[in-house]
Amino acid sequence: MCYVGQQMVFEEGSEMFNKMKGVNISGKQIERVCHHYGGIIEEENQQLIETQQSQTYTDEERNKLHYVMVDGSMYLTREEKWKEAKLGRVFKAEDDVAISYQRNMITTSTYIAHLGNQKEFFPKLEYHIDELRSLAIIADGAKYIWSWADTFYPDATQILDFFHAKEHLCAFAINYFKDTQEREQWIECYCKIMMEDDAGKVIKALEKLPKVSDNAIEKQKQTLIRYYRANLHRMRYSTFKKRGLLIGSGPIEAAHRNVLQQRMKLSGQRWTKKGFQQVANLRVVKKSNQWNRISELIKKAA
Repeated sequence: MCYVGQQMVFEEGSEMFNKMKGVNISGKQIERVCHHYGGIIEEENQQLIETQQSQTYTDEERNKLHYVMVDGSMYLTREEKWKEAKLGRVFKAEDDVAISYQRNMITTSTYIAHLGNQKEFFPKLEYHIDELRSLAIIADGAKYIWSWADTFYPDATQILDFFHAKEHLCAFAINYFKDTQEREQWIECYCKIMMEDDAGKVIKALEKLPKVSDNAIEKQKQTLIRYYRANLHRMRYSTFKKRGLLIGSGPIEAAHRNVLQQRMKLSGQRWTKKGFQQVANLRVVKKSNQWNRISELIKKAA
C-alpha cells in the first residue's frame, strides 16, 4: 500500500489492487497507511538531526566530490493554498555517467524534500552533507541558498546555473532590442563572453547600452547588472568546465518533476501540509533507493 500510494492517486491504487489481485482495499485505507509510515519517516529524520547522528560515509566517500543542488516549487495545500516545497539533491560526481552522445544519467542520488521554510529545510539537507569534504553547490540566484552556503560551507565551490544566467540576459534583450537580428547577435556574443569567464565584460556592456525612455526596461537592466555583480565568482564557467564540473542545475529541475510533481501534482490533488510531507517522504525514500527503511518499519510493526 505504501509503494502504490506514493506512486499514484489513492483511489487509483484501490482500483489497481482490485483488478490485479482481486483484493478489496479502499483508497482511504491506502491513504491512512501512507500517512502513517510517511509520518514515522519524518520522526526518524528529525531524531537523527536532533541527536546529531552523522550520516555513515566511508573515508573514501567523504573525499569524493559531491554535487549539492536546491530548488523550490509550488504546491496546492488546503491550509495556505500555494506553498513552496524545497527539494535537495545530493550525488557523487562519478555517478553522473555518459550513456550516449551528449546524454548523461545520474545513477544514484539522495533526495531531501520539505514543505516549508528554509530554516526547517536546511538541517535536513545538512545531515546528508556535513561529513563530506568536497562539495560543488549549484543553484539559481536565490539569495537564501548562497547565504546558507557562504555561512556553513565556505570551502564549497559555488556555481550559478549558467542557463538561469543566460535566461535573465535573454529576457532583458527581448525587451531592449526591437530588431530580431540585432538581438540574436547581441545575445550570442555576450553568452559566449559569459562562458569564457568574462561576466565582468557583460556587465560593462550592459552599463554602456544607451538609456531608453521605458523605465521598466531600465529597471530590468539595473536588476540584471546587480544580479551578475553579486554572482561574479560563481560565473567562472570556463574554469569550472576545465575542472570537469557541471555548470547547470538541470538535475534538480528534473528531480522536481520526477520525485515530487509526478505524484504530488496529479489532477485533483490538494494536500494538507502534513499529508503532503508524509507522502513526499515516501517518494524521497523510493527515489533515493532507500525503500528498505519502509520494509524494516513494517517488519517491526509485525
